[in-house]
This record gives sequence, C-alpha cells and structure tokens, in this order.
Amino acid sequence: MTSGLPAGIDPAAIVLNTIRHPVIMVAPDGRIPFANADAEDFFRSSAAMLARDGLERFVPFGSPLLTLVEQVRERRAPFNEYRVDISSPRLGTERIVDLYVAPVPELPGHVVVMFQERSMADKIDRQMTHRGAARSVTGLAAMLAHEIKNPLSGIRGAAQLLETVVSDEDRALTRLITDETDRIVSLVDRMEVFSDERPIDRWPVNIHVVLDHVKALARNGFGKRVRIVEDYDPSLPPVYANRDQLIQVFINLVKNAAEAIGGDPEGEITLSTAFRPGIRLSVPGTQDRVSLPLEFCVHDNGPGVPDDILPILFDPFITTKTNGSGLGLALVAKIVGEHGGVIECDSSARGTTFRVLMPAWREPRAMDDTAEEGSAA
Repeated sequence: MTSGLPAGIDPAAIVLNTIRHPVIMVAPDGRIPFANADAEDFFRSSAAMLARDGLERFVPFGSPLLTLVEQVRERRAPFNEYRVDISSPRLGTERIVDLYVAPVPELPGHVVVMFQERSMADKIDRQMTHRGAARSVTGLAAMLAHEIKNPLSGIRGAAQLLETVVSDEDRALTRLITDETDRIVSLVDRMEVFSDERPIDRWPVNIHVVLDHVKALARNGFGKRVRIVEDYDPSLPPVYANRDQLIQVFINLVKNAAEAIGGDPEGEITLSTAFRPGIRLSVPGTQDRVSLPLEFCVHDNGPGVPDDILPILFDPFITTKTNGSGLGLALVAKIVGEHGGVIECDSSARGTTFRVLMPAWREPRAMDDTAEEGSAA
C-alpha cells in the first residue's frame, strides 16, 4: 500500500498531520512521543518539548483527561468523553474539548488521544442535547394557547355566522377566514407540546420494537418508495425511556430522511443501533458524568443539510421545507434532552446521519440494597 511513496516518508505521520484535530500519543510514563502539527499549536509547544515534559505539565492537576488516559490504559478499550474542560494557564481559558481516547495494541501502555475543540458557547448550546433549543418557545407556547386560541374561536364563530347571510361571492371570503383560523389553531396546538413540563413516565424499552413499528408506519405512508435498511445490534440492552415518545422521535427523523431523499429511485434510509460503552457526557453544574452507551442512528443518502442551517438545525422555526413549521426537530431535541440523552447531526453531500445517544436501563439494585439495609436496622 505504501510502495508508491518515496523512501524515508512515514505515511502515518503524513495522515495524522493532515487531520485537522490535535492528536497525541501518550507513553506509559506520561511522555508524548508523537504529536501532530495541530497538537503542537493546541499545546503551544513543539513536539520535542511535549516529548520531554510529559502530559501532566500541560493540563491541570486532577484533569479528567489524565483520568481518562489511565482508564483506557487499564481497560484496553477506547473511550469518548464530551465537553471536558481542560483550561489552564498554559493552554488558555475556555478550553472545552471532546476527547477520543484509544489504546495502541502494538505498543502496550501507549494511548492515542484526539481532541475536538468546542467553544464555551458551543458547550452551553449543545450540552445535554440541545435542551435549550425547545425552551425558547416554551413561554411563547403557553401564552399562545391561552391568549390566542380563545379569540380565534370567536373569530371562527363570527365567520360561520356571516357565511349564512352573505352572498355566494362573499362566502368564499368567510370560508377563507375559517380555514386560516383552523390553521393557526393547529399550529398553536403543536406548540403547546413545548410547554408540557410534566415528568416523563419511563420504563425499559426494546428499541428494536420501536424502530420496527416506525418502519411499518413509514412503509405504509410517507416512506412507501424508500428502501429502509436495518443494521441492528441484537444484544443491545433496553433503553430507559418512554416508548410513545421514542416513536415520536424516530417518526420525525425517518420522515425527514424520506423527504430529504424525495423521489430518488436510489434513495435509502438506514436504521442502526450499537453499544458504545465509552461515551459519557458531563452534567451541567456538577462534576458528574452520565454514561450514554446506546447509539441509535437514522441515515439517509439524500443531498445533505445546507451548511448554514446545520448549526441551528434543532432550533425552533428552522426548516428547509416550503410548508414546514420548523418545530419537528425542536420537539425531537426536547424529548431526547428530557430523557437525558444527546442528539447530533452529521451531514455532507453524501447524506445525513442523525445520531441519538441514550442511557441504558439499569436494574435498581443499589436502591433496593439500601432500602433493605435501612429496614433491617
């Protein structure tokens, strides 16, 4: 594979220096025997200085990065951790990163770390799955429901009364008033969902049963002409969720995928599930890390999401559809966020992938044991 390269050229180094993210390799003693060009910029030091001083000199004492490196080294399994603050005088303030850490099988004890930088604003916006995306309309939804629906019913009633006494020519206008009033009421009804702050009833749910139900609905409706492919991990544990709300989430995502594909005869939607034990997310205001090992993806091979829309895709009233309200993905973000999960979107000209990360169901053994001990005492 490397026979075409000139002698003395290291293809691995070329590839790693081409990646536009800082990448380092950490030795068992903490030294950094390799750092790509972006890593030198990130740590504000040359590769030679990084190799001499070691990782501990560049990150704060007790940094989650050091703990994560040790975990990967001990367990010999890759881990991801989102939104980690590694700010320090040497690195600068507001250094928020996603960490992708993996062992190097060929070099026991060595670990590779890739950093994906996040700004503080990005941390706030995307922390715990765009929860703020839907909250911006919560107060508005409550106000609309109370202050607008009542006057609209009066307007509609008046239009219906006028329809009985006006001429045939004017009757079209009264019907227009009635139809438009109904349309506004329908929109307000949809927005009322955002003001619902009641606790979610959750229980262990088989995600494959949910996806099969969504697939059946799609094949008998909006996805008749689209090929739907399954790529499931059959050993997946249950997700701790509300079944009906999960169905609502994936109907929205699959419908969006089908509409993105349009009439393309080669259109295809892939539903996939996987177990990612290394994915964790920080909880705002605490030092806790929530494990989100269940990954559910909806991928389509459509034209992709425009670059200018992608950063605000989950905000209310953002849509690329001619007649869309822009509330579908905002509602999806709200539901996933209330379940303690994360939703992300990756898109290119080759297609779009919506990735939902959720907590798994865990038997409440610790709580039961505590209760038993208390009663015994």
